[in-house]
Amino acid sequence: MPHQINQACIEACNACATACDHCFASCLQEQDVKMMARCIALDADCAAICRLSAGYMARGSQFAKQVCQQCAQICDACAEECGKHRMDHCQACAEACRRCAEACRAMAT
Repeated sequence: MPHQINQACIEACNACATACDHCFASCLQEQDVKMMARCIALDADCAAICRLSAGYMARGSQFAKQVCQQCAQICDACAEECGKHRMDHCQACAEACRRCAEACRAMAT
């Protein structure tokens, strides 16, 4: 069962997508939303690729490794951006992105 083999990575991807969704919504409530534009955009991209990666792994797609490699790169970019902001939601998102990138890299090797 492919989903069982990659369960830890699927869980990391789903947790990251949830953290990114929360960060996205929270950033929209910040005083200076314009300052958060890059964070919001990366949150959206990261959540989407994380969900895509989880689906590819759950189905046992032959392209799961390639999608997970791309996911790791996007998670890295999101973690870097979120890490620049002091808000708790950004810091939590950055940590979830780091964990997901690590899991995706491990899965893709």
